[in-house]
Amino acid sequence: MSVSTYPLTTLARTTDPTTMLRRFLGLDAIVTAGNGLAYVAASGPLGRFLGVDSGLLLGLGVFLTLYGAGVGYLASRKSPPTLGVRAVIEGNAAWAVLSVVALVAWLSPSTAGAVWVPLQAVTVGGFAALQYAALRAPRA
Repeated sequence: MSVSTYPLTTLARTTDPTTMLRRFLGLDAIVTAGNGLAYVAASGPLGRFLGVDSGLLLGLGVFLTLYGAGVGYLASRKSPPTLGVRAVIEGNAAWAVLSVVALVAWLSPSTAGAVWVPLQAVTVGGFAALQYAALRAPRA
């Protein structure tokens, strides 16, 4: 195991790259679907709190719930297909970038929203980075 792989294996609590990938996908699925369900269930109050249109939040909530379910399905596979994992990594990276663009170009959020949007962008970008590193980790 290389020195650069050590932090990744510590975080995943395994040295097996496939298990590592499945764990990062699983965590992504839980966080994403949970966030989506919160947006669906409380789009009005959350929209007011974040200063984001509740209709937009509801639509994003439905999308995130379905996306999280898809990521969860990949995580449940004994060996997640590389093409599907790459799609998740690219989707997460795009989400992170578009969140920042939306904050600058389209949204006029409350203070809470101005904190939440970049925070969730960093989180999703972090998932993409972890998944990419696990996908690229050397196989035994």
